[in-house]
Amino acid sequence: MKILFDQGTPLPLAGHLSGHSIQTAGDLGWAQLENGDLLLAAEQAGFDLFISTDQNLKYQQNLAGRKLAIVILLSTSWPKMQPHLPRIQQVVDSATAGTYIEIPI
Repeated sequence: MKILFDQGTPLPLAGHLSGHSIQTAGDLGWAQLENGDLLLAAEQAGFDLFISTDQNLKYQQNLAGRKLAIVILLSTSWPKMQPHLPRIQQVVDSATAGTYIEIPI
């Protein structure tokens, strides 16, 4: 699965999502894109999944009909996230196009 990390997503998480190709918005030069433009760019680039910590995304964007899955991590803290890595991996592995999932941390 091709995954895009948003700006606030802790980078160490990438090492725990085995079997996936991960890039960051910053690496692609997309750091300045607003959420709607970022989601569109991700879809056009063929990403399957977008991972973010932006809890307001669902209120700011119309997420219906998206070509990619969206996973929102409800914390930006890597230490708080670590105990939840198995659940995060499970959600990522099972995410399908058009789904929106929040993971409490």
